[in-house]
Amino acid sequence: MFKRILFWLGNSRLFSLPMTIMSWLVVFVYALKYGGNILNGFLALIGIAFAHLATNLFDDYVDYKELSSNQEFMNNTSKSKCSYLKNGEASLKELLFVVCVYCCIAFLIGVFLTFRVGFEVVILAITGGLITLTYAKLSSNGFSELAVGTAFGPLLFEGVYYVMCGKFSFTVLLLSMVIVSFTVLLVYLNSLLDYDTDKASGKKSLCTKFKDKNTAASGILLISAVGYLMSIPLAVYTRNFLFLTPLITIPFPLDIFKLLILYNSDKSVVQTVKWWYYPLDNWENIKNTTTANFYLRLYLTRNLMMWVSVLVIAAILLR
Repeated sequence: MFKRILFWLGNSRLFSLPMTIMSWLVVFVYALKYGGNILNGFLALIGIAFAHLATNLFDDYVDYKELSSNQEFMNNTSKSKCSYLKNGEASLKELLFVVCVYCCIAFLIGVFLTFRVGFEVVILAITGGLITLTYAKLSSNGFSELAVGTAFGPLLFEGVYYVMCGKFSFTVLLLSMVIVSFTVLLVYLNSLLDYDTDKASGKKSLCTKFKDKNTAASGILLISAVGYLMSIPLAVYTRNFLFLTPLITIPFPLDIFKLLILYNSDKSVVQTVKWWYYPLDNWENIKNTTTANFYLRLYLTRNLMMWVSVLVIAAILLR
């Protein structure tokens, strides 16, 4: 039973959850400065986390139902997010059951917070639920980054702030735009893994709008630039110029871009791991596998988002 739980957590892309936690932590710390309710904040985190995992799995459910009839997709032996379904480790029925369990947990927390805070929580929960249920459709039409940007940006930040402080905030909105840009970057980088499969199957995504992989890699720089540029109005509006400190992380997206271009030119290349790339989860076991290059870029992107979050939290606390 425990192994099965770990199996589903892994397929739910648990590696992305620390980014959600860091997003929550930014607004949680900000809300605490204004007397925010700690219990409501932690309850919101649990609900958000399970909604996040449900979205990841439901995306697999819809994708696999649509793509299972595509022989090129089914015969492709390269690692993809639906591999556990293609190789028979799990069924669609079991996957849907796990999605329902995740959604039920998030729903119950939403109900509890509604009684504690007010009816506005229902509106926030319905909006989040709609994004969860329609994410796969939005993703297949090239809007996954927009959906994630909305759900884990303004919706998450304003929602957590509201359940903790009972109001909304323009500063929180600006904070969300800085942080969520780097969350969206991870989504974009992950979609690049399926570039060839998506192109072959006709599935639309933001990266497949580019003519080739190298051109699509430039999206890494564009998305990162949005986050860095949004730190400027945040610093000016709050008169806290410590919010400009995330700019010191600019070498991260530059390296991610270079790593991807290098991999596209030679998939057998052994990419150099620099000391500041760490932490790299289970790297000793991963580094000699065929997916090592992908996970290196993925971990580096996650670490970028977390460093930006840490710097923003420090700016909040030091003001």
